[in-house]
Amino acid sequence: MIRAVMVISTQGKPRLLKFYEFQPPEKQQEIVRYVYGALSERPENVSNFVDADSVFGQGTRLVYKHMATLYIVFAFDSSENELAMLDLIQVFVQTLDKCFKNVCELDVIFNFNKLHTILDEMILGGQVIETNSDQILKHVDDIARIEKSSSTTSLVPKSISARFGR
Repeated sequence: MIRAVMVISTQGKPRLLKFYEFQPPEKQQEIVRYVYGALSERPENVSNFVDADSVFGQGTRLVYKHMATLYIVFAFDSSENELAMLDLIQVFVQTLDKCFKNVCELDVIFNFNKLHTILDEMILGGQVIETNSDQILKHVDDIARIEKSSSTTSLVPKSISARFGR
C-alpha cells in the first residue's frame, strides 16, 4: 500500500502532501523534516530507495526522484514493488509535463488543485488505479469541464443574473 506522496522543494518546503493513513499535523511535519533531511544529504550516485522504518513503521520504504528543484517522494510498504513505485513516479511526472508543458515548481505551487486531481486519478486509498497518463489527463479534463459548466461559483441563479445583466 502507498502510505504517502510528497513533493518537497530542495529548500525543504512541502509543495504537495497526500497521506493515505491518518497522520496528525505534527507527525506530518516530522515526516517532511525526516524525508527532506534524508534526501538532501544523499549523493547523486546512490540508489533512489530509502528505508523509512523509523518514521512510518516496520517495512516502509521511500522511493524518490530529484527533478530540478523538487523531490517527488512515494512512501510505501512491503506489499508494493520498488521498481513499480519508481515507474509510478515517472508516470506522475509525465502526466504533469503533459498537463503543464514542462512542469516547474511554480506550476506545483499555483495549480495544487490540479495536482491533487491528477494524483486522485492515479491513486485511490493508497492503491494504484490508473497508470495511463492519457487516460488520467482525459479524466482531469472531464472534471475541469464539469466544474466549469456548473454554476457552483455563482450564488445568484442564472435566470436572475441574466435578467439583471450580471
